[in-house]
Parts: sequence; structure tokens; C-alpha cells
Amino acid sequence: MNEDRPELKKGTTTVAMVCKDGIVMATEMRATMGTLIAHKRTNKLFKIDEHIGMTVAGLVGDAQVLARYLSAEVKLYRIKNSRPITVNGASTLMANILNGRSYYPYWVQLIVAGVDDRGPHVFSLDAAGGSIEDDYVTTGSGSPYVYGVLEDHYKKGMSIKEGADLAVRAISMAMKRDSASGDGLNLATIDKKSGFKRFSDEDVEKIKKRILQ
Repeated sequence: MNEDRPELKKGTTTVAMVCKDGIVMATEMRATMGTLIAHKRTNKLFKIDEHIGMTVAGLVGDAQVLARYLSAEVKLYRIKNSRPITVNGASTLMANILNGRSYYPYWVQLIVAGVDDRGPHVFSLDAAGGSIEDDYVTTGSGSPYVYGVLEDHYKKGMSIKEGADLAVRAISMAMKRDSASGDGLNLATIDKKSGFKRFSDEDVEKIKKRILQ
């Protein structure tokens, strides 16, 4: 996640994937300004509602503003309609917000993911407002390394536990090779029973020790 704006450089690694019983989302935590490591505990994984999360890559300010926008709009939808918005609806709403700034766009690449009555969903959103659903998506400068892991190990129908292990493995591999990614790992799951659950640093370390030895 870069804090400068001369061109769209996404110095970040994020991932989200569909599992049979929910969603897994993960990011690393490094923010860079060119070659400078500006922050080492940057949140790039946001809880939007009990059933929806969002990961961000790109400009820090734009990402934080968009997370606040979407969270507020999703909560208003729940109040006005007495039901939660669908994941597709939240993704479309964010896509419209992004497209509305086409002259001076938000410098971000986002993942909106969650679970609704139609099941688990992952959407990739670009700065122009494009929204594409997929089984798994990774963004940022570390994404080629993550895709390498996912193409080899992701399987449809895997459990959330298996997905969490795979997300930790993939982000960890990216942090070893991408200099703009590092300084810790944020992990969260979403399912129908528990909603949005963020893992503690201790829980993430336990997973890393179990799967990376």
C-alpha cells in the first residue's frame, strides 16, 4: 500500500477466497512510500458489516475513506430495508462509488467478500469501478506470488480452516519475495454462524508454526 500518488503502484498483498462454509480474507501489514517503509502495522482488512469484509491495496487515504463510505452505506441499507445487503449489492455499490470519480479516480484495488443467503462470494474491484466475481482473488505487488500458491493448492469445497491455512501460506510466501509486503499478517473469516471474525496475532502465529515448518 503506497502513500504517494505519481502512478498506481499497489505495494501490498491481499487475498480472499471462497470456501464451502464461508470466506477467508488475509493481508500483510506494511505501508511503503517508494523504498521507505512508512508504517509496519497498517490495517488493510476492514469489517464492513457482520457478513462482509473488504481488503484494500493502493493509496492509504483513499482506501480508508472508501472503507468508511461502504460501511456507512451498508449499515444504512440494513436500517432502511430491515435486512442486510447482499455481497453482490455491496460490491455494486462500491463499484458505483469508484466509477463516480473517473476524472480523479481513487487509487485503489479492492476485494469485497462475504456471505449472504446465496452463499459465499468474492468480488475484485478496480479503480475504474469494474467488479468481477471469482473463487479467489489476490491484489497488490505480491499478488503474482500468491496466485502461484493458489493455482497449485486451492480446491473448490475446501473448509474455512483449510482456507485460512492456505491464505497464511500464500501471504507468507509473498512476504519472502516482495519487498513492499511484510511486517505481519491480518487474517479474518466470515461465515453464517459467527459472522466476521478477525484472528489475533497469536492465532496467526500458531497457524504459521503449524504449516510452515
